[in-house]
Amino acid sequence: MVTEDQVRTWVEGYLRAWTSNSKKDIAALFTPRAEYHEWPYETDWIGRDAIVEGWQSRAPWQEGGWEFDWSILTLNGDTAAIEGTGRYKELGTFANLWTVTFDKNGRCTTFRMWNNEI
Repeated sequence: MVTEDQVRTWVEGYLRAWTSNSKKDIAALFTPRAEYHEWPYETDWIGRDAIVEGWQSRAPWQEGGWEFDWSILTLNGDTAAIEGTGRYKELGTFANLWTVTFDKNGRCTTFRMWNNEI
């Protein structure tokens, strides 16, 4: 069962990786066979290497600066539901809903995000 502390640590790592765009930081978040899905985009990255490659392709999204506020909605077994608001100087503001499923070591096995511009 995932704990709030594990989720906080993981999201902090996610934000660190989004800031650094470092392969090491991104890879540390996910298991080798992890899945990363986003809607309304057609993002279906399967495997840690595909996640790192896809993530790094989005570096231009960060140009001009960004910030992200988030909170845990609920925990259910090995899965957390997280809401967030991302504000990108160049792209606008987006409401996010994430479900993140974790392995026993606190790494993500399945990431699903619903992303809506507001």
